[in-house]
Amino acid sequence: MDLILWRHAEAEDGMPDSARELTKRGRKQAAQIAAWLKERLPENCAILVSPSRRTQQTADALGLPYESTKKAGTGAAPHEILAAAGWPSRDGTVLVVGHQPTLGAAAALILCGEDAGWTIKKGALWWFSCRAHDGSDVVLRAAIGPDLV
Repeated sequence: MDLILWRHAEAEDGMPDSARELTKRGRKQAAQIAAWLKERLPENCAILVSPSRRTQQTADALGLPYESTKKAGTGAAPHEILAAAGWPSRDGTVLVVGHQPTLGAAAALILCGEDAGWTIKKGALWWFSCRAHDGSDVVLRAAIGPDLV
């Protein structure tokens, strides 16, 4: 299984939190990462996106259909995101567009087995591959931000 954790791009301040939109810079960040991803994503990739406006705008940059789910939302726990994605036993590739601190904590769970305060930059993604359905043999394939593409 491959799992890609993509943090939403830069968003405006404001309330309600769920309605915050991407800034001009955020739209550019989302487009940069989406262009990089389009060249690499398999056709059958499942995409799970938080219901917040900024995550949906980030995912919209891909131009692909996605499922909006609270399991990737601002209140989600790291283990909920991993369960929603089917990590590590699902076949294929799953892209999750979500939020900090949940995505960083999920990355820590994948790589070191514990919830740690890791940070994924705004607009950045971490791509994991697991060759064993039990979660062993995990590889970090990419950790890339919009400033590097």
